[in-house]
Amino acid sequence: MIKESYEEIIELERQRQNHNVELIASENFPSKRVLDAAGSILTNKYAEGYSGKRYYGGCEFIDIIETKAIEDACTLFNCNYANVQPHCGSSANQAVYKALLKHGDTVMGMDLGAGGHLTHGHKMSFSGQDYNIISYGVDNNGIIDLDDFTKKLYENNPKMIIVGASSYSRTINYKDFRDIIEEYAKKHNGEKPYYMVDMAHVAGLIAARCTSNSYSICRCCNLNNT
Repeated sequence: MIKESYEEIIELERQRQNHNVELIASENFPSKRVLDAAGSILTNKYAEGYSGKRYYGGCEFIDIIETKAIEDACTLFNCNYANVQPHCGSSANQAVYKALLKHGDTVMGMDLGAGGHLTHGHKMSFSGQDYNIISYGVDNNGIIDLDDFTKKLYENNPKMIIVGASSYSRTINYKDFRDIIEEYAKKHNGEKPYYMVDMAHVAGLIAARCTSNSYSICRCCNLNNT
């Protein structure tokens, strides 16, 4: 039987976070403003649907907040469209799968053992269970093997390609992948797979203009916990 109160356990977690080195890139320490908003009266309100097209009444201020968040995200990442509803990277990735693919479609993603993410095709994830996954990886130097990627692209003709990683210490050149995809399209009557970048673990660096922005290069980008 757990005797501590919820408040006491939360305080223990606060101490753990403050006294340990956190090396999960998509986890970070939000500002007090973010924490206040996340724990505010907004949690009382159902708001299924999108701004101006809800399934519940009384969403006029929720609509304003969501619209403002979209505008801020577009400004921050220099993009034209944004969906700010997914609460984590996995659900954001799942939304793209559902929007662009059919059950059983072929998807290329980075192998988990090479630094990829569960939702890039692991059998424990919906991605590996619902789609035909072709994994690419790294060479003996730990660099993404573009030759292997290109070979598998031509052999498997995927419907979507995912570029991005959860545990990869190098800078990913998103343009290299786009160039390979464009060359592939020239040899396939202009048909090419959707190009998705999962940038969850480098989103902060992109927002701060410390690394290249993938928004102008790919079809869609996903992030979480920024």
